[in-house]
Amino acid sequence: AHEFLHRSDMQSPTRFVTQPAALADLCAALAEQPALALDTEFMRERTYRAELCLVQIGWPSGAVCVDPIALESVAPLAAPLGAAGSVKVLHAARQDLEVLLPAVGAIGSVFDTQVAAALTGLPAQIGYGELTRRLLEVELAKAHTRADWSKRPLSDEQIEYALDDVRYLLPLRDRLLETLDRLGRLAWLDEELAPLSRPLQAAVDPERAWQRLKGLQGLDDARLTLARSLAAWRERRAIDRNRPRGWILDDLVLREIIYRVPRDRAALAAIPEMQEGVVRHSGDELLTMIHAAQVPDPPPPLPRREKPDPEFNALVKKLSTLTQSVATELELAPEVLATRRDFEQLARGEKPESLTRGWRAEVIGTRLLAAL
Repeated sequence: AHEFLHRSDMQSPTRFVTQPAALADLCAALAEQPALALDTEFMRERTYRAELCLVQIGWPSGAVCVDPIALESVAPLAAPLGAAGSVKVLHAARQDLEVLLPAVGAIGSVFDTQVAAALTGLPAQIGYGELTRRLLEVELAKAHTRADWSKRPLSDEQIEYALDDVRYLLPLRDRLLETLDRLGRLAWLDEELAPLSRPLQAAVDPERAWQRLKGLQGLDDARLTLARSLAAWRERRAIDRNRPRGWILDDLVLREIIYRVPRDRAALAAIPEMQEGVVRHSGDELLTMIHAAQVPDPPPPLPRREKPDPEFNALVKKLSTLTQSVATELELAPEVLATRRDFEQLARGEKPESLTRGWRAEVIGTRLLAAL
């Protein structure tokens, strides 16, 4: 194991793992490390499920790329990456965790440098390159930001670019922990990181897919029934064909079907942006769902957009101003403390859970509730 880590430096061919034996050696070596840097490259533009193209792993003395395309399986990584005894350091971790879940399972003990950076006062969504520039004075290359990582062979330059994504994560973690310790915010960090180590949902439930749709507020019950049916149908078809949802039926077209409730193929084809192929191949299925929803003919009027309530808007603005003031005192971005959605919920008499427990309750939640 030590030998593998020693020879996995920048000049060694073992920095790119394509054989099961080399993967086994790597996993044995990684099991001894108290902290690992982790990143992925993936493609999802043409598929429903993200295609894992590369796994980058770093440790204090080196870094390596694992090639899921060359290997039949990267499942052996499940042991070192899932172990609770070693910290896995990622930047903006959630997408990587979702992409890795089908391949290696849940990742244990996650540290997200973007989350930690926000608690130190840096921008809430700061990128990895900007963070390394600010904290480590390292300028990272940007040449392969939009590369197609599914194509082989990868150039040496691409591999170096990918390895850079993990080479600086452990030093960043050390620097961020020092700052948060000095600020007395390590408990805040523990609270923010806890959800990242909880089990992720492996797939979207088609029956809940309608909740992703926008523009359904105030619709009649029959149209909402139609929205649920259409969204579930689209989700199942996207899963079965492993194609993006929008390739099956665009969101805009889906909403127009719900609004207009077409009763025949001609009305279906008349919807703006409706693709001819969708009507030809799926028209009967769509019309069956439309008729099953039993939307009256003619359908009920669409809800009118309510005029802004001056009192409501004034209260939201008041809560926002208070939050900005507290954020200035703490030298934090305001959205780290509370969002506009939080303000709107409070103004409607609701109490967001994030503001009623934990460190946010102490820092901003009680003050916002008092301001009501």
